[in-house]
Amino acid sequence: MSTTETPTPPPTEPDPGAAAATKESMPVSGKDLLNRIRTGDLGSLRVLLLLAIVWIIFQSQESRFLSSTNIVNLSLQITAVALISVGVVLVLLLGEIDLSVGAVSGVTAAIVAVLSVKHGWGPVPAILAGLAVGAAIGMFQGFISTRFGIPTFVVTLAGLLGWQGLQLKVLGETGTVNLEPGLLTDLAGKFLAHSTGWIVAIVCVVLYGLATLRGYQKRVASGLSAPPVVLVFIRIGAVALAAFLFVYVVNKDRGVPVAVLILLGFVAAFDFMTRRTKFGRHIYAVGGNMEAARRAGIAVFKVRVIVFTLASTMAAVGGIMAASRLLAVNQSSGGSDLLLNSIAGPVIAGTSLFGGRGNVWSALLGALVIGSISNGMDLLAYTSATKFMVTGAVLLGAVVLDSAARMGRAASGRV
Repeated sequence: MSTTETPTPPPTEPDPGAAAATKESMPVSGKDLLNRIRTGDLGSLRVLLLLAIVWIIFQSQESRFLSSTNIVNLSLQITAVALISVGVVLVLLLGEIDLSVGAVSGVTAAIVAVLSVKHGWGPVPAILAGLAVGAAIGMFQGFISTRFGIPTFVVTLAGLLGWQGLQLKVLGETGTVNLEPGLLTDLAGKFLAHSTGWIVAIVCVVLYGLATLRGYQKRVASGLSAPPVVLVFIRIGAVALAAFLFVYVVNKDRGVPVAVLILLGFVAAFDFMTRRTKFGRHIYAVGGNMEAARRAGIAVFKVRVIVFTLASTMAAVGGIMAASRLLAVNQSSGGSDLLLNSIAGPVIAGTSLFGGRGNVWSALLGALVIGSISNGMDLLAYTSATKFMVTGAVLLGAVVLDSAARMGRAASGRV
């Protein structure tokens, strides 16, 4: 006896922006707010509370922690890690991991430094060459993993070892290349004039406010769910307060670092790409359910290769920025705890290790948390052993919270 199966239509790809807007438009009670924090729907609020606790603890132990000088130093310290984490977020959204980003940042920075110092290349061609090498590495690793079905953990672990060897080869016997004054050192060494800092802050807040209100109006006009308008203005006000307070504090020291503007530009651009473009929606869809995305007609192979290409390119950007801050590239560039911090930051800030959940701003928030912890322990003269143990404990706690949130969503019938 034969049976007839009814074909199942391919699932439509998820729209994370619409889902988030639907949740925000619901009436929120105290119990519901706590539940949404527990299940990871308000990951940004959770990490902001964590950041506030970290700052309060370190400020109570060391009065210099929130000084204008240390805030500027902290901003410069987190820039390279946050730039690398932007690419890591894209990989995590796929539900994958890239263990080679630290080594890629080191080898690309070495290539830029050697071309600029030893071969007389101009800074712009040298930077472009470093970025091209980073993109080629990511494309290669993404292609190998996807084409042959090899876990990205294995491919990028091999890359971690191989690119470190290439870095040593590029640097040669000297082992250290000091950057000459110019564009390369100015990336992390230049600061805006105080008046220019205020102008930039005002322009950024106005642009953010207009973009947020326009998005709200478009959702209302389209009949889609939208958060209460008061929450929209509260969000704009919070961003304005943070921007103006930052400029006020850093202007007491050297001013707004150009490196911070570069970081915010990359974060904003990649946030727009992931949330507002078709390709960005495809990343979420592939990370949420690869097979469903394939049945929906999404070019999974292409998406994965492009994501790994972008991740390694951002690793190159972070490596160049790190070299600019340290004024040199050496054999340890891209090593130490750079890989750990680049991955730990987004996870701590709410990007899921299981794929399909998170946003690019978690790269900045996570780097700020990790950087604040490291910076505070440096001011308190903690040993490297203590710093590694504390950072590892924070990462483990974040992973546990991520897993608990995932189980909570599953229990409530949400993915």
